[in-house]
Amino acid sequence: MGFDLLICDCDGVLIDSEVIACEVDAETFTAAGFPLSVVEVRRRFVGMSQAEMRATLEREAGRRLPDDFDARLSARLAAAFERELTALPDVRQAVLALGTRRCVASSSSPDRLRHTLTLTGLYDLFAPHVFSASQVERGKPAPDLFLFAAARFDVAPGRCLVVEDSVAGVTAARAAGMTVIGFTGGAHCDAATPHRLLEAGAHHIAHSWRECQEILVPA
Repeated sequence: MGFDLLICDCDGVLIDSEVIACEVDAETFTAAGFPLSVVEVRRRFVGMSQAEMRATLEREAGRRLPDDFDARLSARLAAAFERELTALPDVRQAVLALGTRRCVASSSSPDRLRHTLTLTGLYDLFAPHVFSASQVERGKPAPDLFLFAAARFDVAPGRCLVVEDSVAGVTAARAAGMTVIGFTGGAHCDAATPHRLLEAGAHHIAHSWRECQEILVPA
């Protein structure tokens, strides 16, 4: 499989953060009067930015969240990540084994990306090429962020390989004309995740970074 640029989502692909974030999101939105279960967060909002998630819930409820909500949610997430966050196994080994240019393209904010990737010892593996949905007009499932990343490297979309764990991310990568590995190694993934990612258009499924490496660098 020839490609010139590896584009990795961050949450749930490089770091095992989605299971933590889903729990904090559900607790914080519910406490603010917007009842939301962990299952619903996983089903509907994994892969979306915090701003898009908030806008969707406010639109559905017909009312706004408190002005300080984003700051409270970010503080709770940061504290939970400090306590619990880890990198996915074998990330560094697999990424380095591919021997190609690489970047991160995530729905998270730049500050959160720097914080979480630094906490897990992965920031140096990708910096300075760590891109956020805040840098484009539309976040995932729109293709904007992936096209932005490809343009920064002057690589044609068809020569990009994306590793994604969410339906929104897979949809965005396919809309950008890129090849996608659906990654199911995060703790938030369940038995139905591979089917959802394939249905969204993933070309391959990998349950771990070792499987990614086997797909991309066959023995």
